[in-house]
Amino acid sequence: MSGKDKLRKFRENESFGCLLQPANEDVIGKIHPIRGKWHEQMFHNDNPIVVELGCGKGEYTIALAQKFPEKNFIGVDIKGARLWKGAKYATEHNMTNVAFLRTRIEFIESLFGPCEIAEIWITFADPQPKKAKKRLTNPLFLNRYRNFLSPDGIVHLKTDSTLLYEYTLAVVEQNRMTLLEHNNDIYGTGRADEILSIKTYYEAQFLEKGISIKYLSFKIDNGSPLIEPAIVL
Repeated sequence: MSGKDKLRKFRENESFGCLLQPANEDVIGKIHPIRGKWHEQMFHNDNPIVVELGCGKGEYTIALAQKFPEKNFIGVDIKGARLWKGAKYATEHNMTNVAFLRTRIEFIESLFGPCEIAEIWITFADPQPKKAKKRLTNPLFLNRYRNFLSPDGIVHLKTDSTLLYEYTLAVVEQNRMTLLEHNNDIYGTGRADEILSIKTYYEAQFLEKGISIKYLSFKIDNGSPLIEPAIVL
């Protein structure tokens, strides 16, 4: 992508009502005005809100929103040029149950209030093989998510990475959280239903290479501070 193309997308992003791009100074150590008010200010309804972390171009967020019009969906990513595609599609198709948020996930607590989110999807996140603390299912992140998930909130992980899949299983077991489901080959076992069979651009590439797609879901229902597994993968 050329620099001019990126600049064009950044300019167009400013026109999308479904895309929120808070400045760092508005979220570092502060409470953003949207926190606790997504239902009221963005979606104008009380339907459950589902968040996709690291949503990239928003393919999964858009597809979920189309399948579940009775829910609201927010795709979160730091890359504005990627978010442009999802935000433009949602705008052009008048999708009122879709929003996008450009921010670092480290700042997420400044933007979502207690019990505001019903579910989290983490789809094909960077497994960070040498930096466990940067993995989106690391206890540091899960402690943050717990502060805005509803009491029965669910975290979904869909990944091509055996490392991230097994690490997340270990985190769930170490912290005695409720594991709802785990499957290390959703297509090979026939588990991929209409939700799990939604394919992003990168997922299609992984499948072409013969890489199995893994899935697990769990609840962050341990009230104690969450800790790393005894053996960090």
